[in-house]
Amino acid sequence: MTSEADCVLLLSRAEIERLMDFPDYVAAVESGLRTAAAGDAIVPPALSITLADGSFHVKGCALPMSGRLYVAIKSNGNFPGNPARRGLPTVQGTIYLADGHTGVPLAIMDSIGVTIARTGAATAVAAKYLARADARNALVCGAGVQGRIQLAAIKHACPIEQAFIFDIDREVAVALAERMTAELVIPINATADLGAARECDVIVTCTSSRRAFLTPDHVRPGTFIAAVGADNSDKQEIDPALFPRSLVVVDSLEQAAEIGDLHHALIAGAFERERVHASLAEIVAGRKPGRRRSDEIILFDSTGLGLYDVAAAARLYERAVERAVGQRLSLA
Repeated sequence: MTSEADCVLLLSRAEIERLMDFPDYVAAVESGLRTAAAGDAIVPPALSITLADGSFHVKGCALPMSGRLYVAIKSNGNFPGNPARRGLPTVQGTIYLADGHTGVPLAIMDSIGVTIARTGAATAVAAKYLARADARNALVCGAGVQGRIQLAAIKHACPIEQAFIFDIDREVAVALAERMTAELVIPINATADLGAARECDVIVTCTSSRRAFLTPDHVRPGTFIAAVGADNSDKQEIDPALFPRSLVVVDSLEQAAEIGDLHHALIAGAFERERVHASLAEIVAGRKPGRRRSDEIILFDSTGLGLYDVAAAARLYERAVERAVGQRLSLA
């Protein structure tokens, strides 16, 4: 009989979907943030490899969970031309999970479902602490796969009664609105008018835009904004002028200053690093206050952390072992 030291567990996307639902990801991410705030996580800078047809993004983290030190390294390839030219997904990748005390490989799993869910989970955690308790209306900018999970995230965290989806492709927005209306059981409408943002308590931007489109004119007092789309320095969704009018929270100050919307605000001279209020981990752990007034505009610059990946991957691995899910592959 082979031992854990002899084998690595392989988990497919379908198996991952059966092991954890969205609230499980939210719990894992919130727990990981609390651990990180105590100084027990190691989160190195992300690595990016740019190629002619796309890029690879590599994120890693070491995190103690369940009495064990887990290390996860995620590599995602992003090739925008894949669907049209090759019939392949734009994003593909894997997560490698190992024991942080021995270096023993524990698991290799598909990263796509995990990336989508943990990104939404981070928004849900942020909204829990930063959105108004009476938030009723939401706008999601971007009708891709993140649009779906971000709608679910906001509905999970807030008492949302109606939502809007804005996208440059109206047909895609309409299709997502119909699907999510049935899934979340609230009215969700596609809109071609970004002015709908002025009626919303929560705004999520999750597009691939390379030009800022959300301006101070679109945001009313008391709004919570989750800026999710900017995951490299070429992407931008938030007008730099919105930063000095907001209480700014980041997942990682170093990373947001390098690749997030904060990066563009710093370059424009509209904001300074020292004015960032807190990291989300500090707020979750109670080290910094979250929302202090009902009229505050709070902007969460979410660039995505390896911390989220290891928290989710470790939980998935433990469940897979417990339920005997996945295939064992000997590396000997």
